[in-house]
Amino acid sequence: MGTVESMLGANKVRVRCMDGVVRLGRIPGKMKKRTWIRPGDIIIVVPWDFQNEKADVKWRYTGPQADWLERRGYLKG
Repeated sequence: MGTVESMLGANKVRVRCMDGVVRLGRIPGKMKKRTWIRPGDIIIVVPWDFQNEKADVKWRYTGPQADWLERRGYLKG
């Protein structure tokens, strides 16, 4: 899980993950066409096995979902 820091273009985002690593996230084509991702959004990323500094974006939480996660203590700060 992480927070989108910036949009880089070409279906890529810079993500600050909960383990403290800043990764380059790749938005798959199916998700790109259906989901808008903006800086500050909370997303689920899966790091690559062979390159830990890159990851695939799997899910974007909506505003109410992110609020619920923060109230329950699943998000830091």
